[in-house]
Amino acid sequence: MLESFIWILLFGFFGGQIARRLKIPALVGMVLVGIFLGPQVANAISPSVLEAAGTLRTIAVMAILMKAGLGLDREKLARQGSVALRLGFLPAACEAIAVALAAMTIFQFDFLTGLMLGCIIGAESPAVIVPGMLRLKSLGWGVNKGIPDAILTGSALSDVLLLLVFSLLLTFLSQGSAAGVKLPGGLTLSALHLLPLQIIFQIVLGVVLGLLTARLLVSLLTKQNWTQNAVQDTLVAASLALLLVVAAEKLPIFSGYLAVMAIGFFAIAFDPPLARRLRSGFDSLWVVAEIVLFVLLGASIQLQVLGKILLPGLLILIIGTLIGRAIGWYLSTLGSNWNWRERLFLLPGNSAKATVQAAIGALPLASGIEGGETILAIAALSILVTAPLGAWAIPTFAPKLLERGEVDPTKVAVTRRIIILAVVDTSPLAAQVLTKAAELARRSDSEAIVLHVIRRQDSQKVALLKEKAQRLLADIRHQFITLEGSVPETIVRVAREYGVAEIVIGKRGHQAWDEVLVGSVSQAVLESSPIPVIVVEDNQFVG
Repeated sequence: MLESFIWILLFGFFGGQIARRLKIPALVGMVLVGIFLGPQVANAISPSVLEAAGTLRTIAVMAILMKAGLGLDREKLARQGSVALRLGFLPAACEAIAVALAAMTIFQFDFLTGLMLGCIIGAESPAVIVPGMLRLKSLGWGVNKGIPDAILTGSALSDVLLLLVFSLLLTFLSQGSAAGVKLPGGLTLSALHLLPLQIIFQIVLGVVLGLLTARLLVSLLTKQNWTQNAVQDTLVAASLALLLVVAAEKLPIFSGYLAVMAIGFFAIAFDPPLARRLRSGFDSLWVVAEIVLFVLLGASIQLQVLGKILLPGLLILIIGTLIGRAIGWYLSTLGSNWNWRERLFLLPGNSAKATVQAAIGALPLASGIEGGETILAIAALSILVTAPLGAWAIPTFAPKLLERGEVDPTKVAVTRRIIILAVVDTSPLAAQVLTKAAELARRSDSEAIVLHVIRRQDSQKVALLKEKAQRLLADIRHQFITLEGSVPETIVRVAREYGVAEIVIGKRGHQAWDEVLVGSVSQAVLESSPIPVIVVEDNQFVG
């Protein structure tokens, strides 16, 4: 089993990186690695790992839904709330019905079997959509109208709806229905009456449990201080979130995945600093979870059955997306302030399939339902076609179809390259400047540029200065630069060219002019630099 995880993590990581270098979504490389490592090609993954794939996928989906909840913007959702709710029901329902009707004609399915296929195909993939939408939020695309937030919320609600209907259909078609007035396909009138109530109950109870769990997290992690760092915060939050998912499987009266997403959403409102720490922790957890999810996804795909249904399967996907889902998109955004370009973005932004299809695609076949092999093949085809296409299309079409707004760093983890500029001369004060720069760089995981402006050639002293920088910044990525010119102007110019976040500079003590940066230099930089400046003097600093 250990070897299998080594292959999954190692080959999955490099498969994703190779895909990125080829300008292809990383998940494509991971899925291909999974196909190669899976039982149909190399057979390098232990059967025990494949048996545990469902559990591992559950952990990965939990991580991505927590990231989604921690990235939601309550104000934008309130502004587009009706659109988000409609996106949660109409596109999925319309696509499921369109797929059911098409399957009745193409595969001669009865309506309920076709609707089961529609529920599988219509579910949206959080593993593709959530990272894509969070990436758009971090760049500002569509944030003014809350488009990424509406898509995130809508995709979570649609999965609740379709998974519930799927589970009911699976029970009816595999085991028969309870007493009641019989309708075509074996569904009872009593079950139809209860279905809307079950859906509402699962959603409401899921949100309430998410709220209560968020309250519990705030109490444990901030008020009672049971944890000491972000890693421990993430460990507790992930464990409670998984507990909800497991409880929902044992007691299916609420949506566990919706509850997980609600935890992140309410954590932002209850304790923003805690939400920020959790966002960082789950970002790190997703690095591993993403590889495991998509490699195991590829390993579960049965290639031999794809050839039989390739063309009719593609036709089913086209009908479901371009007819059924398009009608749902139109109805969802009717009367909203979205323009036609933003509505058109729903095609690449809200169509990807992967996670749900991998989790439930094989259940009809395992339950002995007629047509189960065809259902599994179409589910696999939907993953291979729409997951990489969606992962590529979201960042590609967002700049063309959406407007760019201001990024809210309190709702997303905004990552950027942070650079500290340390300005040094050949005096003893250089050690204090380098030490301060190193301290700042370690706090923010930054890079450093060490700048020495040459006023008098002395190669031996410069070599010693470079050696000192190497020693004090040994654990920090840095580069040493020597330039000639006016000291203040050169410092400000280099800071602008490299886009540094802060400048660390020394102030003259009592040494001679040719040994240290004079006070007038630091003062000139303070007055002319648009970038924050930290001045170091005699083991003290002022900013």
